[in-house]
Order: sequence, then C-alpha cells, then structure tokens
Amino acid sequence: MVAKSHPFQESLDYLLSLGNEVAAMKLGLDDISKLLSELGKPAVATLKVQVAGTNGKGSVCAFLNSICLKAGIKTGLYTSPHLISITERIKINGVDIEENEFAAIARVVRDTAESLVEKGDLGSVPTFFEQATAIALIAFARHGVELIILETGLGGRLDATTAANAEIAAITRIDYDHQEYLGETLREIAAEKASIIHEGSKVVIGDQPPEAMGVIIARCANLGIRPRLVDEVRTELCRDDSLNFVFETLKARYENIELGLAGKHQIENAKIAVLLAEALQADFDISPTDIIDGLRQASHPGRLEFRDKFLFDGAHNLAGARALRAYIDEFIDRPITMIFGAMKDKDIAGIATALFTKADKLILTQPENPRALLPTELEAFVKERSEIENVFTSRPVKSALQLAREVTPDNGVIVVTGSLYLVGEVKRILQNE
Repeated sequence: MVAKSHPFQESLDYLLSLGNEVAAMKLGLDDISKLLSELGKPAVATLKVQVAGTNGKGSVCAFLNSICLKAGIKTGLYTSPHLISITERIKINGVDIEENEFAAIARVVRDTAESLVEKGDLGSVPTFFEQATAIALIAFARHGVELIILETGLGGRLDATTAANAEIAAITRIDYDHQEYLGETLREIAAEKASIIHEGSKVVIGDQPPEAMGVIIARCANLGIRPRLVDEVRTELCRDDSLNFVFETLKARYENIELGLAGKHQIENAKIAVLLAEALQADFDISPTDIIDGLRQASHPGRLEFRDKFLFDGAHNLAGARALRAYIDEFIDRPITMIFGAMKDKDIAGIATALFTKADKLILTQPENPRALLPTELEAFVKERSEIENVFTSRPVKSALQLAREVTPDNGVIVVTGSLYLVGEVKRILQNE
C-alpha cells in the first residue's frame, strides 16, 4: 500500500516540477493575466505597492511592512526567493502562510491552470513564479488584507507581479544583473524596471546612476507623474559615534531612527520606505512614531543576519558584494572563514575582487540549484588573484559547512554568501541539526 503524500509536499513537488524559477521562467504578462482573470482577479480592489530594482527591493518591502504593521494595517507581503520554506514568500500580517492553506490554494491554482491549457486558452501551464504569485494574491484576498506589498521577481515590465497593477511603485537602485533577460545597458535595465509605473501611479525613486535616472524620470514625465526622490530626504547623524539618524522629508521630521537592518546601504532603503509610508498616509493613519518604530523593528533574514558565529548575506551581484565588503570593513575584526557559492549568470570576477581578499579561509561550494557553478569553476577566479590564500573546494554544502567549522578558530566568524540559495541551504542544515 502506497502512503499518501502530504498535500503541502505534493504542492511543492508540483511547483518544483515546473522548473527553476529563473531558468524556466517565461517573461510576459499574458499567461498570468489569463490565470488571474480565471481565478476571479483576486485582490484586484486592494491597494498595492510594488517595489522593483536591482538591490534593496526586499529590504524596502521589509521596512515598509514593519511600518504598516506598527500602524495597525493588515498587510499581505509577497517576496522571493525563500530561504527555507516556500511559505516564507507569503506573509499575512507578518506571519508566514500556513502549509495547509498554501497547499489548498495551490491546488486551486493548479487545477485552474490545467483547465485553461485543456481549453486551449493557454499553450502551457504557468510557471513556478506565476503560480506562486497567484497563490499569494488569492491568500491575501481570502484574509481580507488592507494593503499588499509586492517585491518584483525579475525586471518589471514582464514580471508576474506587474499583472497585479499596483497603484504605488518604488524603484530601488539599479545596477547590472540578469543582463541576458533585461538588457546589456543600465538604460535598458532601467526601462524594464520603470515599466511598473503606469498612468495614475504614485512613485518613489531611489538614488540612481544618471543614465538609469533619466529613463525613470522620462517614464514619469510621459505619464504626467511627479515622483518623490530619496534626495528629498535629508539625513543627520544624531551623534558622530552613533548609528542613530534623523530623517527630514518635505512632510515631517523623524528623530532617533535606528534601523533594524544592518549596513549603511540600508539608509537609502529606509528612506524609500519612509516616502512610501508617506504616500500611504492618504489612505491610512500612519504616524511618525509608527514609521520610526517600524524601521527599528524591521527584519530581513539572510541579509547581513548574524546567528551565533555565522553571518548570512546573499550578496549575489557586485553591488551586494560591495555592500557586504563595506560592512565587514567597518564592523568585523575577527578571522573570517567564507563559504561561497554562486549562480552561473553572475559577475563572479567582480564579486571575487570585492569579497575574496577579506577571507582568511575561503571555501568554494555548490548549492543544490541547476544554475549553480561548480567549485572548480569558481576556483578559476581565485587563481587569477595571487594574494588569496587558504582556498578549499567542498561539496555538497553540508560538507563545506563541516569544513568551515573545523578550520575556523573559536573567535572567528563564518560568512555564508554569494547566493540566497546557498544561504537558505546552510540555514536548513543548521535548523535540522
């Protein structure tokens, strides 16, 4: 007698069978729009914020969600990727969706998708990310959330989250990443991300390279939109030796701000969240105290996150690697063992230059992902830099983790970086010990 599989595991296995969410993705809104229409356009009347950008979009979402929870707003937060469980992607009032509910909604989405294929309305079933997005929107509708916060998966113009037609848009800093999908220049990448802005949008724009800023401002001008820029937010240190800030916008002054997310690069992300919160004040009662407390209590696992002697940071592109390097330079004066793994489409040469020389011991490994580079492929970037010593290759990740524990002194720190998939895998191993 064959035992029945658990509904949640069955739903997860099905989604994973659709292929890697990046490698097997289909950029475009036709399929997700047809799917959402067939599902009754879930949460269509709910106010939405969509955040796009290369770096910082997840942090902006985390800051904003924390602010809104402090204000008593019932929120739905959709982010990607997850670290340990797919349920992390869908939060209702700050709490991950329950496995049974996820499985039940996933079944509805799957059946609807397969029905559309059978009728000839779709050529193939929607992708992993498209179906996950639909699951999130249905969950938010069922729970009657008042505000939905959407982190764009990749790009913007053709990303599944854009089908939700959010009324408020934010663009975080744009840099080079996923060029094979978004374009080879910052202007092309910016155009893809700026496409989440539509007629009637309220818009917040983070600091940008000039060529990217020009594209975004032109998009707003063509639509008759006057965006708010982080340059409007004046910043002061409360004391020269502190990490307490004062933010002053055109609307208010926020004093004694402490950020719940580590790293100086989070100052800009916090400013974007503040401007988004001010935009939401037209619909919700959000006080300065809510904003200050929300920034302080925000959390974003896997991004400059300390756990015992581990530092997790999914620095998966050059900008992220530089931010991690700046944090290490300022705050870590202990021996560093670095466990590093990355995907094939990344700027490994640039990341290696930014990070590898900070490691007293460097362990190259391979996460369980079809897009991951082999440790021997990563080793080629080390050989170009004669100043890097004590390099090891180890796979699977569990073996790399064991090696890191063996070679790290008692006063050392183990930095896990290069990919959020690697961070998630190490966290799962630690959780199961």
